[in-house]
Amino acid sequence: MENIDKVFEENIFSHGDFSKSPLRKDEYDDCKFVNCNFAESDLAGIKFLECEFEHCNLSMAKLTGTVFRDVHFNNCKMMGLQFEKCNEFLLAVSFSKCALNYSSFYQLKLGKTAFNRCKLVEVDFSECNLNSSIFDNCDLERALFENTNIEEADFRSSYNYVINPEINKVKKAKFSLSGLIGLLSKYDIEIY
Repeated sequence: MENIDKVFEENIFSHGDFSKSPLRKDEYDDCKFVNCNFAESDLAGIKFLECEFEHCNLSMAKLTGTVFRDVHFNNCKMMGLQFEKCNEFLLAVSFSKCALNYSSFYQLKLGKTAFNRCKLVEVDFSECNLNSSIFDNCDLERALFENTNIEEADFRSSYNYVINPEINKVKKAKFSLSGLIGLLSKYDIEIY
């Protein structure tokens, strides 16, 4: 187990390029990261508690054992992240206006997670628990839902999803009338 040397509280990190000089493997409580570059950075083992990331690039960052507790991402580029490698204990995140394309949430417990106006192209949600989550105006093109719990989740304003109700838990999930096509696509029927 790696020792945490320092705790940063209520700090603001602005315009840092952590792809060139890595962020210290410490604990960050109630910190804000603004316009920072974490692309391909090693964030393994770092603890982020009640933090906010705004206009940051976290694409392809390594998340092995990373702690995200009550962390909000706003206007961030987060391509190809493997969230299933994070520390799952009390994992709680929310996303607003983020590009999460090609990321994976495989087998994670993310009930009540908010995805607001996000690009979720080819995101892997298989075997994930998304119970009561909200997908507000999200692009879910080619996102993978397989053995996923989306009970009581809200997809009413989202689009481009294909979800097979036979292999996912969909009880009381909310969809718009136009979104029904994404639920029936496996039947190869024509809807007018």
